Amino acid sequence: MFLLAHTGREAALKSVECLVEGLLKASIGIRVLATEAPDMGYPEGVEVVQSGPAAGEGCELILVLGGDGTLLRGAELAREFGVPMLGVNLGRVGFLAEAERDDLQKVVDRVVAQDYEVEQRMTIDVVVREDGRVVHTDWALNEASVEKQARERMLELIMGVDGRPVSSFGCDGVVCATPTGSTAYAFSAGGPVVWPEVEALLMVPISAHALFARPLVTSPDSVLEVQVQPGTSHGVLWCDGRRTYELPPGARIEVRRGHNPVLLARLHRAPFSKRLVTKFQLPVTGWRGNAE
Repeated sequence: MFLLAHTGREAALKSVECLVEGLLKASIGIRVLATEAPDMGYPEGVEVVQSGPAAGEGCELILVLGGDGTLLRGAELAREFGVPMLGVNLGRVGFLAEAERDDLQKVVDRVVAQDYEVEQRMTIDVVVREDGRVVHTDWALNEASVEKQARERMLELIMGVDGRPVSSFGCDGVVCATPTGSTAYAFSAGGPVVWPEVEALLMVPISAHALFARPLVTSPDSVLEVQVQPGTSHGVLWCDGRRTYELPPGARIEVRRGHNPVLLARLHRAPFSKRLVTKFQLPVTGWRGNAE
């Protein structure tokens, strides 16, 4: 078992202590990163490893404790190791999390019993080209966003799908998202909520100065393109809000379905609509059907 936590939070450290105690009592081996072990107090019986692909060899599951940022960091390891991630939310929303901080004992019991299901989440692969040459590659679980670098200036972009131009305008940026990312940055920018099992790609303009700047939902096999117009200011590519790359005028970003999905461990079989209502605290009073 691999354990990843937001060690800067006292709640996370208390949760780590609870999980470690429960898992070791059940004879489940635990690994933690060497960079996090000092903050955890080097728990007795826990294996400390350096980061890298070898750190996940033989691991069955990655347990992640924290908010959205920590869960996305866990997703990087889950993709790298090829094993499922089970998130415990210690933040505000935590759409990627499967449990809350009050569910720690349940998490231990279900992990020990291997009582969980695994689902695949679509990712996106990102390519940056300058003068036709590939200068950068990346990936994302939630989204790849092209944003303006200078706060005081709009970014002039042209959007395309499958090699054809669709629209151009001045804006703060464009979000290219997966269904998983539809409830993250794309949602905040006014994009649609897409159920995770729907295979699609999303393009959502951010504060576009245009009459037609609607969110687009395309085939999962489409290639989304965003080009920084020549003569405009520099842009910035962000992948999952964690990895960044500067985009000079003329740079073109291509986004397509990722080759490697992220695996998520699921403890609940509730429909996504229930998760949506719970996470966003949506008003559903007056519904006469079965709410469960």
